[in-house]
Amino acid sequence: MTAEVFDSVAGDGPDVVLLHGLFGMGSNLGGLSRSLQDHYRVHSLDLPNHGRSAWTESMALPDLADAVQRWMEHRGLEMAHFVGHSLGGKVAMQLALDAPYRVDALVVADIAPVAYPPSHDAVFAALAAVDGAGCRSRNEAAKLMAEHLQEDSVIQFLLLSLQRNDAGEYRWRFNHKLLRERYAEVREEVALQSPFNGRTLFIKGGDSPYIQDEHRSAIEARFPQAEFEVMSGCGHWLHAEQPALFNKLVRRFLDG
Repeated sequence: MTAEVFDSVAGDGPDVVLLHGLFGMGSNLGGLSRSLQDHYRVHSLDLPNHGRSAWTESMALPDLADAVQRWMEHRGLEMAHFVGHSLGGKVAMQLALDAPYRVDALVVADIAPVAYPPSHDAVFAALAAVDGAGCRSRNEAAKLMAEHLQEDSVIQFLLLSLQRNDAGEYRWRFNHKLLRERYAEVREEVALQSPFNGRTLFIKGGDSPYIQDEHRSAIEARFPQAEFEVMSGCGHWLHAEQPALFNKLVRRFLDG
């Protein structure tokens, strides 16, 4: 798999790589990036098939991790700290297991290395409705999406990836057709190999269902040094719901 990975870089110091979730882009973790830039050089990546990165034929976790590792080679980075949210957390975990010499400290935000059932049918329906409508405004797109999605916060998040083409019509920046075709791949477990023995922090949203007590054995089998933090009163989008606390937890762990 060959893929060009788009990145933005800010700050100076030890390298930290930020990986966003499904349907997102590197700027989704912009608040965390800004909070770290006084002491770290922060790389915000767009994963393949997202943002400004290349469209590929795969969303398998090993392929995404390989794309990140090849980006590191291109940038001359031997090792970095990694912070990944949701899908980005799975990719970071996969990279840590595949190439532990690339990962210093690892922070995983609200995801476990387990297989998940499908839960995005309404999102894919909303994306398809907009893609086929030739929308001329974001408001028009939002109204179409509201026929499938009840949460305005989800609609606003997805609208961040809407861009206008040369014909004046709005289209998705991410490869939504490929994401739907390969959706099963992003839901797969992070395969158990030799464990990653580096410093690892899992941060769970207190109201989020993504990390359960029964996932602990799967986490500890892969990441025996794992530490855990729970952010009460927030869900899966913990970095957006309580940014000050999330940034504090990440910074404190990375400072180590």
